[in-house]
Amino acid sequence: MAKLTYAARLLCAAAFLLLLSACAKKSPSDEATKAEGDLKPVAEITNKTKQFAGLFDLYQNEKSGSLYLKILPEQLGKDIIHHMQVSNGIPGNNIYHTMGMYFEPRVLRFEQYFDKIHVRQENTIFVHDEANPVSRANHANVNRPLLAALKIEAKDKDSGAFFVNVDSLFLNDSLRQLKPSPNPEEKPGERLALGKLNAEKTRFTSLHNYPKNTDVVVEYVYDNPEPVLPKEFGSDIKDYALGDERSLAFSIRHILIEAPENDFTPRRDDPRIGYFTALRQVMTSDSAAPYGDFINRWHLVKKNPLAEVSEPVEPIVWWIENTTPLEYRDTIRDATLAWNQAFEQAGFKNAIQVKVQPDDAEWDAGDLQYNVLRWTASPQPLFGGLGPSIGDPRTGQILGADIMLELVAMQNRSRMEDIYDVPASITPSANTGFHPAAQSHAPIYMGGAFGSAALNAMGADTATVSRFSEEFLYFLILHEVGHTLGLNHNFIASQHQPLESVFDGERTRAQGLTASVMDYPAANLSADADTQGQFYDVAPGAYDRWAIEYGYSTALVDSEEEEQRLTNILARSTDPALAFGNDADDMRRPGAGIDPRIMINDMSGDAIGYARNQFELGQKILATLPERLLTQGESRQELVNGANVALGNYGSAAQTVSRYIGGVMVDRAMVGQEGANDPFRPVPVAEQKRAMKILEEYVFAPEALVVPAELIKQLQQQRRWFFFYGKTEDPKVHDLVLNIQKSVLDHLLNPVVLKRVQDSSLYGNEYSMTDLYADLNLAIFAADATGNVDTFRQNLQREYVNRLIKMSKPSAEDARQQQAQALARYSLKQIDRQLSTNGNDPASRAHKEYIQFVIREALNPGNAGDNTSA
Repeated sequence: MAKLTYAARLLCAAAFLLLLSACAKKSPSDEATKAEGDLKPVAEITNKTKQFAGLFDLYQNEKSGSLYLKILPEQLGKDIIHHMQVSNGIPGNNIYHTMGMYFEPRVLRFEQYFDKIHVRQENTIFVHDEANPVSRANHANVNRPLLAALKIEAKDKDSGAFFVNVDSLFLNDSLRQLKPSPNPEEKPGERLALGKLNAEKTRFTSLHNYPKNTDVVVEYVYDNPEPVLPKEFGSDIKDYALGDERSLAFSIRHILIEAPENDFTPRRDDPRIGYFTALRQVMTSDSAAPYGDFINRWHLVKKNPLAEVSEPVEPIVWWIENTTPLEYRDTIRDATLAWNQAFEQAGFKNAIQVKVQPDDAEWDAGDLQYNVLRWTASPQPLFGGLGPSIGDPRTGQILGADIMLELVAMQNRSRMEDIYDVPASITPSANTGFHPAAQSHAPIYMGGAFGSAALNAMGADTATVSRFSEEFLYFLILHEVGHTLGLNHNFIASQHQPLESVFDGERTRAQGLTASVMDYPAANLSADADTQGQFYDVAPGAYDRWAIEYGYSTALVDSEEEEQRLTNILARSTDPALAFGNDADDMRRPGAGIDPRIMINDMSGDAIGYARNQFELGQKILATLPERLLTQGESRQELVNGANVALGNYGSAAQTVSRYIGGVMVDRAMVGQEGANDPFRPVPVAEQKRAMKILEEYVFAPEALVVPAELIKQLQQQRRWFFFYGKTEDPKVHDLVLNIQKSVLDHLLNPVVLKRVQDSSLYGNEYSMTDLYADLNLAIFAADATGNVDTFRQNLQREYVNRLIKMSKPSAEDARQQQAQALARYSLKQIDRQLSTNGNDPASRAHKEYIQFVIREALNPGNAGDNTSA
């Protein structure tokens, strides 16, 4: 190639510089303009579509079903609240996809980026004082996820509105993870896996649009061509609700809500009271507790701000869904309206109203504009009722709510195979993303099932049984409506009345059976029909009225003293009737919580004494079940169900008592608050000793839990299909009793509890770990150390020894568990020495020699030697 002349090289350089200059002058708007030239005509999108006008206009293609969203320029960068509700769920033990469940709402923003609309999730928790210069760095190290990037398909020249296809936004999990991550603690096959999302089958099922919210309902379909079925799958009718487990489908209602801009004033949260909250961390605060959390509450404003009691401008209106059985409607209405008693204390008259959905109503019960009391009948319900609400994450303002009621709550059913197990609560982990009110309410309807069976077994008259059912439904509605008002659980409220007063109906109707309807109390049953009082509360309690007063009352006029007014209300928290403790504190799970008063299924200020009554009531019921529940010409299934709930209640009472051992009572009063106690007070040693004696008498001792032979031989489940295939149908009574005993040992020997026993000795606990081991050894071995051992005690003793052996072995926790390990080893030696086989029957002798063998083998492997004892 010939060399270019000098002039030619200059011309080339000049042309190159001109090109660079042109490129440099090209702006993002030029790029956007060029991109707009590539856009489709708006008519190409809107033709042959069905339009749904509302907050964001929707256009659904009538041929393909594809969905387009219209975004106005003024909607870009605006806060949009994204709410998700499960419209229809998957059958089975899966809290993640159950009808009525609410996900925690989030704040989204639509942002234009060249030819795309980005969907960003805003983090509303970490906030800054705008007057502080550091607020300019308010997004530092805080993730603001970009959930989706949607290509702009068209733009309206007149309005500037953008049209984007949102199939990729809604028909997968872009907005929220829908398939739970694997649980490392869950065994393979323990739960039916969802499989893989099928994009071809997943579809929009309905669209709804309103001026302030846009609703998109999607059915998500997950395919698993080779599902691993849980153990004994297909052994109950509930499993057939899945149809074909290779394809599982559930529906989610996505709701995009225009974030309210009004005069709603957020109200601060406080640890002494129990509201669901909008979390906020004040990054510019120099406080030791820089928390700016707001409680969730409705926007109630007085019509007459100067009146002490006034009707609200906009009341909270509840609709009874037209699916509700006619016989329940009056009770549901009255129980809902009973909350007006609490609102009157807060300065509002008729704050709550109740209407019935007409049979010809054109609105959908899932519409956010309507708060609906809804009914469902699921094959395997996880709750008797559920009352979540949706709150603005920025302020705590409640924007809507629904209550789901399961028909099982009134039918008092129980799963027939569960007679062999102590019922356990189903509680989602804290990071599921679901509304906190999604905590299982199974204990409520299990209590109802026990009460119904117990009354039948005791021969209660029709009027008493009817009153029980009405009070149960009344309480259930009060509880769920309380959640929708912003209140979370209060499991210490059942300690309200002294033991001698809980069956005094006149007193409890005047003062409340418990201090709050937000508890899971025991069904208040007396073993003596002549002393039977209230079964459940039928009005908000003292704590409920106080909590509503704090959350909803306002000053008569605008006042600089408003903060002091709220502080004065909170200062009353030291009143025992206003004590508070919720799910974060409760002790239903072994090793969880520390305060035994914050417990489910208990009653009275003497829960140990009340549990003793429950044990005696349980024995009485078990003795009379065959006489009361066997019907000529019928199967024995009702008897099986009755035994199931009676024994479950017995186990629950045992767990309640066990929590007092190593327990520490909590007081969250502020420093210097009148009436306050020390924050941590160990349960007095006399109470811990008393609890252990009760457990010895009713759980561990020979013949502690007697299941009558006349009952055992009648416990025949009704045969159905091949549901007994692979297992035998005979009553496993030894397993049943051992499960109750194991549920107590799970707590008493829990490492967390043992550490607390040791730690609390530094601030007043006089019941030492040595006392705990010694008392357990006596309770489990002393009564028959030299005599014959019945088969129930043989199982218990082997279970206890196995646990001691496991605890005595070296582990990574040696330093932290040194005392527990040493005492476990010491206890094994003590048990070995105290056992005597002289004069024992062959079975008892064999049992004791085997216990001695495993102890010696554990302490001196390979040197157990001859196990014959003197």
